[in-house]
Amino acid sequence: MPTYNKYSGHLKSTRRKAFSDWFTKTFLLEKLGNKFGLGLFLFFAALVAFGISKSGIVFGVLFLAAVMAPPIIYGIFSIPIFAITLQLTVAYFLFLILRIGIDAPVGTALDAFQAMLLITIIARQKKENNWQIFKTPVTNVIFMWLGFNLIEVANPSAPTLNQWLYTVRTVALVQLSFFIFVYYIRDIKFIRYLMVLYLVYTIAGALYGLKQEFIGFSDGEWAYLNSDPEIASLLFIAGHWRKFSFFSDPVAFAYNMSMPVILCISLIAGKFKAWIKIVSFLLIILFFTSGLTSGTRGANVLVPAALIMFAILNFNRKVLIFSIFITFFFAILIKIPTSNQNLLRFQTAFNPSNDASYNLRKINQKRIQPYILTHPMGGGLGSTGAWGQRFAPNSYLAHFAPDSGYIRVAVENGWIGLFIFCVMMFTFMKTGIDNFYSIKDPELKTYCMASLLIIFAYNIANFPQEALVQYPSNLLFYLFVALTIVTKRLDDEKTANQNKLEAKLAEKAAEKQALNEDEDLALV
Repeated sequence: MPTYNKYSGHLKSTRRKAFSDWFTKTFLLEKLGNKFGLGLFLFFAALVAFGISKSGIVFGVLFLAAVMAPPIIYGIFSIPIFAITLQLTVAYFLFLILRIGIDAPVGTALDAFQAMLLITIIARQKKENNWQIFKTPVTNVIFMWLGFNLIEVANPSAPTLNQWLYTVRTVALVQLSFFIFVYYIRDIKFIRYLMVLYLVYTIAGALYGLKQEFIGFSDGEWAYLNSDPEIASLLFIAGHWRKFSFFSDPVAFAYNMSMPVILCISLIAGKFKAWIKIVSFLLIILFFTSGLTSGTRGANVLVPAALIMFAILNFNRKVLIFSIFITFFFAILIKIPTSNQNLLRFQTAFNPSNDASYNLRKINQKRIQPYILTHPMGGGLGSTGAWGQRFAPNSYLAHFAPDSGYIRVAVENGWIGLFIFCVMMFTFMKTGIDNFYSIKDPELKTYCMASLLIIFAYNIANFPQEALVQYPSNLLFYLFVALTIVTKRLDDEKTANQNKLEAKLAEKAAEKQALNEDEDLALV
């Protein structure tokens, strides 16, 4: 019996070694460039062809997802830059994926990405134990707002639980991305990469919007426009279709054109090479032109508002001259006679009293004020808009159109929620301003200023429209909030390293001087 066990163990060891050698040769050395690889690929090609012939493109998409899932999951857990790139990419092209006919749970996939990244952070922090990077006033107010939204599940005024479940993801849980960005962005190269990625995706959005304007909509987009008469009533104005590029709607498109304009203005004002400033200027023209096709008036005031904040933060003679020039430029745009429908809608943004839709919003906001005052916790998350109509169509708030992020917070979260929300936004701004003035590195200072101006612009945008509830705006907003923290941290680390280096050099200089003095004494 012992002889048999010894022989059996030796045989198993030999088989394992043979399999290991075969696997190494076939997959790693020859990289499937052999008969086995050819047979494997032919098998999968036949499988995909048969599956698509029976189940259509759905099988192909599912098969592709199954093949890509293992490396994607590995990348999310192991490669931070890949994980964040994937998250931003899916957020940007979410609605394009849905409109081309791929009925996939992309929103759920984004939630899964975020969950995996948060799990990775917790696992790594057990070894690093560096929770200090999260100890900021911003963290405190985010947890305050998140906690209040979780408490809203027990709101007695909420008609159903389903609307809370569908709404809390984009209203509150997306805030957790702030911690992902703060943790993973460890150097200035990562920030540069994110800025380039942001501009590249925005360029794609701008060009696609111009394609819709001058070439036309795709078949999938026409199907979407004709799917509901209400969509046509909102997007077809004065004989002209409002463009939305590959974003959720014209409002999201316009806001995602205005924010990169603010970034480009910051780059022009910063200490960068001439070619970067020239490219930034050209991009401003592209984004501004494409954004006009959305017909979103609320977006037209964002850049001027951000420029006012820019002038306050950087007041000097050059900034004053620059501000006068920009003011003159916008004054011409506002007053110049035109028959262009896009430019006409731009001009009406600066004369809201003559705008029927703006006056209607004011009436609606006045009408809902008694409800807000008598409901401290509001009507519950998702009680207004699409989710309210879907889950509680007969409720008082189901057919109320908030038409404002702040009004939606006041109606759904009550005046208590509105107060917490405003405190949170104030904290974001105050922290960003404090960090901007304390950062010494010029490049980091520019990124902090750009992030601060974009946060400010999003808050302005959130008054006439709901600016922080749709991808990618909600994710990008917390990226820029995180950057106001990260830039300060990186600047502190750079200053600390410089101080250490200077201290070492001073110590060496002192040692050298002492050695020279000893040599002089020895000679004496």
